[in-house]
Amino acid sequence: MKELTEVRILKEGKYVVIDEEPCTIMSITTSKPGKHGAAKARIEGMGVFDSQKRTAVQPVTAKMYVPIIERRSGQVLSVMDDTAQVMDLEDYSTIELKIPEELQETGRIEPGKEIPFLHYEGKYRIDIK
Repeated sequence: MKELTEVRILKEGKYVVIDEEPCTIMSITTSKPGKHGAAKARIEGMGVFDSQKRTAVQPVTAKMYVPIIERRSGQVLSVMDDTAQVMDLEDYSTIELKIPEELQETGRIEPGKEIPFLHYEGKYRIDIK
């Protein structure tokens, strides 16, 4: 799910869709309006689910999509190598999530623990800071 928002309203740290992928806005720079044109904004974002850098250049009056990313919590059922089987605590569905490298050795993801995760259009990611 996503909604349209004007580029001038976007702020750093929020989400935006760039190249059909939800991204966290890393920086926004705007240029001054020219003699015959409108001011332009350069938006640099980092993919929420794939961690790739993306850039978009749009007039500040243009509209861009803002993804509605759900933050949910789930209970870890089992851990196998770099994958955790998690039960969503809202609808009790079971999903498999890839454990990020920085969390694999820490032992913070164990069976029986509750963890937060992000969900957007069939994509999932563990969200532990």
